[in-house]
Amino acid sequence: MLVIVTEAVPERLRGYLSRWLLEVRAGVYAGSYSVRVRERLWRVVCAECGQGNAVLIWKADHESGFAFVTVGKNARKPVDWDGIPLVAYDPAPEPGSCQDDGKNQE
Repeated sequence: MLVIVTEAVPERLRGYLSRWLLEVRAGVYAGSYSVRVRERLWRVVCAECGQGNAVLIWKADHESGFAFVTVGKNARKPVDWDGIPLVAYDPAPEPGSCQDDGKNQE
């Protein structure tokens, strides 16, 4: 089983993925393919995602039961914590917010 979730990717990539996988929601693709096909699909996603981003999730034999990789700019970054895949959230500052950069020290 594999799932690919895309955000703000070109229409041509969405069309390509929909030829191989079932689009269960806008930008969410699911299917069941071999490792070879999964890697080929991911290479295309990485090459064609443009300014968008994507995540690939697949079944794996370890504690969590799945593995994942990401591509593109996103506030969520994959981290490995003692062999357990986790996701760190690092939100971008809101436009117009006051950021203390240390210049206003007295």
